[in-house]
Amino acid sequence: MKIAFIGQKGIPAISGGVERHVEFLAKELTVLGHEVIVYNRKNYTPTVLKEYAGIKLIYKSFINKKNLANITHTFLSSLDVLFRRVDIIHYHGVGPSLLLFLPKIFAPKAKLVATLHSFDYDNEKWGRFAKIMLHLGERMMFALADEVIVITPATQKYAQNKYQRESVLIPNGADMVPVSSDSALKFWGLAKDSYIFSASRLIKLKGLQYLIEAYKDLKTEKKLVIAGDGEYESELRVLAGDNKNIIFVGNQSGDALRQLYANAHLFIQSSEMEGLSLSLLEAMGHQTACLASDIIGNQEALADTGFYFQSRNVADLKSKLNYILNHPEEVKLMSAAAYKRAEQEYNWHHIAIDTAKAYQDLLK
Repeated sequence: MKIAFIGQKGIPAISGGVERHVEFLAKELTVLGHEVIVYNRKNYTPTVLKEYAGIKLIYKSFINKKNLANITHTFLSSLDVLFRRVDIIHYHGVGPSLLLFLPKIFAPKAKLVATLHSFDYDNEKWGRFAKIMLHLGERMMFALADEVIVITPATQKYAQNKYQRESVLIPNGADMVPVSSDSALKFWGLAKDSYIFSASRLIKLKGLQYLIEAYKDLKTEKKLVIAGDGEYESELRVLAGDNKNIIFVGNQSGDALRQLYANAHLFIQSSEMEGLSLSLLEAMGHQTACLASDIIGNQEALADTGFYFQSRNVADLKSKLNYILNHPEEVKLMSAAAYKRAEQEYNWHHIAIDTAKAYQDLLK
């Protein structure tokens, strides 16, 4: 099959859950023998990189404004793909799905697939008009896509209840590349098991303000390491104040990020809203115990293989952190259980096989 991915910023992923999802999925589909095209935003990665892990990269321009970047890149990508004679055009996210009508009309032989990663319109960074357009994108997804993929059981129920539409449940996967080094940690003065770790976009919705508040009241020698960047970073740094044990390491990827996951004493996912958090899955895949907010997406990911705190509740988060730090034997048990769950439920190779089957069922 010849498959095109549209809606992501690009690969190799620098940050972002959708970008990492597309990268891992595209790699595995290529291993399975399929021809994969990924549309990158111009300058997301150097445009001299025309191929990555057997995946063809096509660069398109975009208007570099918050409300226009995604839709303008998706528009140009959607026009380009009309001339590629692909079998499957796979859109990622509700925003890009606004433009599903273009290939629906002008490339009727191609099958259209869309993945509902998250309810983007709930993100407070978007203004009223942008939220209306994102809601409309979701409607277009369920009206025009030949197949909709959802990543959690809760989202599948939502699709059925709101749109009376069947969907295919295929989760995110966990990066389970073995890590045998901690060399990158030395740059920040870290060592194995000496820190608590969190990785996400630095936006208010991720709940890092609750984590910092809870950590500041802890009596522990373990540091708090936060990876990522975003528009909320300056506020988080102000909240952290002059606490030298709170370390912002910026956006990390590749082996450095894997080392941060694998050598942490505990990973924390404090988000107020998630679909199926790739950061949480990757912590599980690196054999790190996890403490997560008790939102449905996190509970679906971890099940009974992790610790939970009441979302947005600083006092409960502090209490759970104190308990975990004083029960290292439970931390070891949970890290092993989480890894086993990741291996069984969130294996990218199996996910690619299931995705390819969804494509092939459409082509039949």
